[in-house]
Amino acid sequence: MNKIYFDKTEKGREEIVSRTYHLSAKLRPLLVIIDGKHTVEELLKSVQGLGLSQVHLDNLLAEGFIAARPANATAAPATAATSDQIPTNANPINLAPPKQAIPLTPEQSAAQLLMIRNFFNENVKSNLGLRGFGMQLKVERAETRDDFLQLREPFLEAVEKAKGEALAKELGNRLDQILL
Repeated sequence: MNKIYFDKTEKGREEIVSRTYHLSAKLRPLLVIIDGKHTVEELLKSVQGLGLSQVHLDNLLAEGFIAARPANATAAPATAATSDQIPTNANPINLAPPKQAIPLTPEQSAAQLLMIRNFFNENVKSNLGLRGFGMQLKVERAETRDDFLQLREPFLEAVEKAKGEALAKELGNRLDQILL
């Protein structure tokens, strides 16, 4: 199966910088995270929590904000490097923050913060219930990636206590993928 990658066109880059074409608020986060290094499947998985799907990707393509390209030699190492940086589960639950973050552009950073906030909002509510009220308030006050990194350990400890070690490990791995 051929892997397809999308990258921003000149029109897409112009929209990110100046909002010239007034792209809808729903499609903007999807455009922001498209970088030519992630497959369609990876992109859709990362935005599924935002209610975005293949239809939205097709809209960006049809409107000329992105262009498809087949896999090439430069895309594979970038994807491999990202997966190598995800902490392994040598510890029962890896509560240590991720080793090193990849520098992001301001647009990527904004999209990443939105994805992190959505992750916390969904998982605090569904896994901690009322016990997570204080955590939810901290999530709402968090403004930077470092703020969310500081919430990582208390969140995973609370999930482990409420739902068990297996779920805490799984959520820790998913959170690390978003944080990196």
